[in-house]
Amino acid sequence: MNRKKSILLSALLLASSLVPASANSNEGTYTPAPENLEARRQFSANRFGIFIHWGIYSMFGQGEWYLNNNINAEEYAKAARGFYPADFDAEKWVSAIKRSGARYITITSRHHDGFSMWDTEQSAYNIVDGTPFGRDILKELADECHKQGITLNFYYSHLDWTRDDYPIAMTGQNTGRDRSKADFDSYYRFMNAQLRELLTNYGPIGAIWFDGMWDQDFKGGNFDWRLGEQYDLIHSLQPACLIGNNHHVTPFPGEDIQIFERDLPGQNTAGWNGDSEISQLPLETCNTMNGMWGYQISDQNYKSSDELIRYLVKAAGMGANLLLNVGPQPNGELPAAAIEQLTKMGDWLEVNGETIYDTQAGPIEEQEWGTSTQRGKRVFVHILNPETREVTLPAGLKLKKAFTFADKTPVRFTRGKDATTLHLPEATPGPDFIVELETK
Repeated sequence: MNRKKSILLSALLLASSLVPASANSNEGTYTPAPENLEARRQFSANRFGIFIHWGIYSMFGQGEWYLNNNINAEEYAKAARGFYPADFDAEKWVSAIKRSGARYITITSRHHDGFSMWDTEQSAYNIVDGTPFGRDILKELADECHKQGITLNFYYSHLDWTRDDYPIAMTGQNTGRDRSKADFDSYYRFMNAQLRELLTNYGPIGAIWFDGMWDQDFKGGNFDWRLGEQYDLIHSLQPACLIGNNHHVTPFPGEDIQIFERDLPGQNTAGWNGDSEISQLPLETCNTMNGMWGYQISDQNYKSSDELIRYLVKAAGMGANLLLNVGPQPNGELPAAAIEQLTKMGDWLEVNGETIYDTQAGPIEEQEWGTSTQRGKRVFVHILNPETREVTLPAGLKLKKAFTFADKTPVRFTRGKDATTLHLPEATPGPDFIVELETK
């Protein structure tokens, strides 16, 4: 390790160890390993990932929360005996996702319905033992991701609508479970045993992406998720494995990334992120291509590729990743409408990825006209509103040159007493017109 990198890692270690203490058996501080810090850097450099919500709920075509609609869990579980995704092909999935320009995949290993998408020894309610398909799709996907150089992350639900030992809380109240058998110690051991499998049998895993903690009253200190021990287990098995938790509050010690659901960092249009302050951790916003996370047969309202590209650019302008969701069909294929939009995003990133990958938030915060990203002394001004003709730069930005990113055509600018103004050409085609600034 060279001296400059050693100094940087030491500084990051110190900053990361100063994460404030919190409740839920997670008091104290957290000092990430050097390989974890490097994984954080690479995570942020990747900027774009694909979220995959897939399970037996896809058979009902009503989204991933179908079981919560007053459905009996035992009746719901019978669908597993008919789950046979004959068209699942890990090579096709990973190739299509890589073609989109995404650099990592986060897939639901176990969602709130309790069905495990791998060959777990902790429950027969899984894709190998519980379905005629009988194949471990996480193993096939992990092998293909490693082969093609795509990072694989596992989503893992903290709650379970099917197990009697999970204490019934805000959701899944009418699935037919026996409330008298609630035993969080038993459920906690089950979760940790499953996490050990995921981090032992599937090669290097980029992150564990938790969800569901919000089901219990943990904000008032009335429920202890015992995060400290669980996070320590994960980091002991794979120190570089990042931990994110979609709990909608400021990150706890032991977490390595901060997640924002259906919103950009600092925004709360969806109503999920009102209790969450932006931390110094790597940031990620997750959102859907259409309206649902899991496959919804009637939801064909896919966002256009231009809209998705602009959202990706806005996220990058805030120093955040975009985790964009796809809900595979019950036959194992990715929806054609999703592939079409992802391919267009890949075409755009093939040309303009240099302004997104391995960048940080630019010196110009989001404005009505767009945003900015930065790589070293190079600043990329992303004009997302095609009607924009002038952009005012911050007074402290020392500008040497301005030119279009696409063909290096000079862009005229004037220096005023308090600011510098870019004068844009009349034609700004495409979802994002990019002007590169060379700064002093």
